[in-house]
Amino acid sequence: MASSSSFPAPRSRSKKPLGKMADWFRQVLSKPKKLPDSAESSSRDVSQPSSQDDPPPLGLSSALSPTSPPTCVGDSSSSSRGGRWSKDYDVCVCHSEEDLAAAQELVSYLEGSTASLRCFLQLRDATPGGAIVSELCQALSSSHCRVLLITPGFLQDPWCKYQMLQALSEAPGAEGRTIPLMSGLTRAAYPAELRFMYFVDGRGPDGGFRQVKEAVMRYLQTIS
Repeated sequence: MASSSSFPAPRSRSKKPLGKMADWFRQVLSKPKKLPDSAESSSRDVSQPSSQDDPPPLGLSSALSPTSPPTCVGDSSSSSRGGRWSKDYDVCVCHSEEDLAAAQELVSYLEGSTASLRCFLQLRDATPGGAIVSELCQALSSSHCRVLLITPGFLQDPWCKYQMLQALSEAPGAEGRTIPLMSGLTRAAYPAELRFMYFVDGRGPDGGFRQVKEAVMRYLQTIS
């Protein structure tokens, strides 16, 4: 009977494969996970200080504010005009239809004076075919002063009242620009809308024309 020593002793199981597997697990656990692109870029932004040469971040106000428009350069001919010559007319005469003759007389007096005042008379100077309201608004805005020829016909005409209110709205706080000329009326008939300003009494020998001219010249001197 052969002794047990004749058979090779059973070798112990190698531990090498187990060692390799343990090393593989350690490498897997120690290897950092790859971050997504967005997270990776965020981490870089936090970890890396910004250089002084880099441009500052665009703020919300800078991003939303529109580009400033270029400065408009006015026409050289209009910008060089100032004072009295900044408007087309010195006086705009507002009157009722039945007082056209009196308005024409006033305009002739003002234009024929040494001052040669430039007057706007609606039936004479309005653009043919133009809208009446548009022409009136344009005349008021293009004139330094407005003379309201207040008569009984003026007070009874709704269109004249519109002219008066429009003249007041064009320059509500400009003293001397709106000049009421009362003709054929007593002081009690003076319109309530004009009670805060003095009027020229047209019952004098010259119909108050001289006072109107002096009032216009006084205002023109303030803007010269």
